[in-house]
Amino acid sequence: MKPQEVRALSDAELAQKLEDGRVELFNLRFQMATSRLDNTARVTSVKRDIARIQTEIRARELAAANASK
Repeated sequence: MKPQEVRALSDAELAQKLEDGRVELFNLRFQMATSRLDNTARVTSVKRDIARIQTEIRARELAAANASK
């Protein structure tokens, strides 16, 4: 997921994508532990997507806090 795509999502969509990403990461880690994971690079990709989403959520929180001052 590209940063522009993350910025275009609403708050509810961001929360849903974050939850989906965490579930997918859990499943990938489980597959890796049982030696069933073929594409290990997917773990890194999902981690980065989660980080991008968390960064955007935090940026929106800070922007709202600064706007209210």
